[in-house]
Amino acid sequence: MSKFYIRWWKNQHTIPTNPAEQAKLWMMLLEWVKAEQKAGLFKDWGSCVDAGSGYCIAESDEMSLQSQLLKYQPFIIFSIKPVLSAEQTMESIKRAVAAAKG
Repeated sequence: MSKFYIRWWKNQHTIPTNPAEQAKLWMMLLEWVKAEQKAGLFKDWGSCVDAGSGYCIAESDEMSLQSQLLKYQPFIIFSIKPVLSAEQTMESIKRAVAAAKG
């Protein structure tokens, strides 16, 4: 299973202008986040104090992650990058050195 660093932003073009509707939408999305955490997909999740962006650490495969995140669109915009642990990074460097030696 891969680990992903996800930056997210609220899509201000799709957020209701009525404050009560905004709160209702945001609470619905947060309930989805809590469900993803309970299911083990989101290992860490946070909202920046600007209340318009945040981050998430997810563990999944690419297809499953995409399927789970599609429900957040069009309200949330994502930037997703796969990440390696320290051990994986060390192994990658060792492989690169070995390949360079031929």
